[in-house]
Amino acid sequence: MRRTRALPRLGLVFRLARRNVVRNRRRTLVILAAISVGLWAMLFYAAFSRGWENDVVDHAIGTLTGHLQLHAPGYLDDPSVDHSMAPPDAALRRLLDGPRVAAWAGRVRVPAVVQSERETAGVTLVGIDPEAERGLSFIDGAVGEGRALTSVDERGIVLGRALAERLDTGLGKRVVLMSQAADHSVADRGFTVIGLFAADREATEMSFAFVGRRRAAEMLGLGGRLSEIAVRLGDRSRLAPMVAALRRAAPELDVEPWTALEPLSQAILSLAESWIWIFYLVMYVAMAFGLVNTLLMAVLERTRELGLLQALGMRPRLILGQVIAEAALVLAVGIAVGGALTAATLALLSGGIDVSGLAQGAELWGMSKVIRPALTLADVVSAVALVTVLGLAASLYPAFRAARRVPVEAITRG
Repeated sequence: MRRTRALPRLGLVFRLARRNVVRNRRRTLVILAAISVGLWAMLFYAAFSRGWENDVVDHAIGTLTGHLQLHAPGYLDDPSVDHSMAPPDAALRRLLDGPRVAAWAGRVRVPAVVQSERETAGVTLVGIDPEAERGLSFIDGAVGEGRALTSVDERGIVLGRALAERLDTGLGKRVVLMSQAADHSVADRGFTVIGLFAADREATEMSFAFVGRRRAAEMLGLGGRLSEIAVRLGDRSRLAPMVAALRRAAPELDVEPWTALEPLSQAILSLAESWIWIFYLVMYVAMAFGLVNTLLMAVLERTRELGLLQALGMRPRLILGQVIAEAALVLAVGIAVGGALTAATLALLSGGIDVSGLAQGAELWGMSKVIRPALTLADVVSAVALVTVLGLAASLYPAFRAARRVPVEAITRG
């Protein structure tokens, strides 16, 4: 019996709440605007931050790092020919050729100086196997002028466009590479520029010079030895188990994930994650003040009405429920509108946000020229949950104020 009596009362509460929401259109629109714009701001900022994070990760992995790398002990502190390693043995090669690895490549990678007819610049000399680099690093498909390297015995060199401009050189011209050889003498060799590569960031174009791996090894006197082995996984979530497996297979080598190899990128990711929650908190507090103030004014305007309802027998808990139901209805509509605004905004920005105008400032924070916003389900759920909890919590104080009014006092005051 109690349940059958409660249902009509609950229906009455929602009917009254709906009537008050529709009746006070201006106030309702103000609350709706606060909720929808607040949710839109939270979701759009989260989408921009996630896009930034994805860009940082893609750049860190796709430049030359991969998901993990293997080096000789001491190479990360002193990346010279003195810290080279032998090619992978049979046991390590079986693991690298396994199903968990999408691509891997051995490289010769040392500091060097490149000299043209007019200028000189410090670079990182990278000797690569072009076939192995496919699907592993950015250099596969990055050459926009001239042609790419074709083999480990390639006699040409590929430079970044920005580096070529600084050196005042170009396709078909010769440059000289100089570095330290294995016997500690100065190794130098002339190469013809056969290609110029483009990258999302100018710093990448300025940093690397690519030649065939065997040519680099001959120049440096390394024989068949390598500077590093870069690995890209098919599933990034399997990074930790793969690092552990490689350390067991090659205990004499230094095996590190990209998060350790790219500490700046990892710091930027942590900072971006923190900023998302700080922005959520700021929006939460701003929306809370607005909602409490608006709902409280709505209750004060209806003091006489609420007093009459109590005088006619409506219990305080139903008055409480009516005010909370009003907030819930407005929240539901506001969340729907905010979600629609976010979806429309992301659809309009599906091609990305051009931040090239920020130039070097964007690169300093790990941004490419274009940031593509991306939302995760967790971001949507957390933002909607925060707004819902906020709205209901903000409605409690005005609701209690309304429920605690003495009918006679409310009527005489009205």
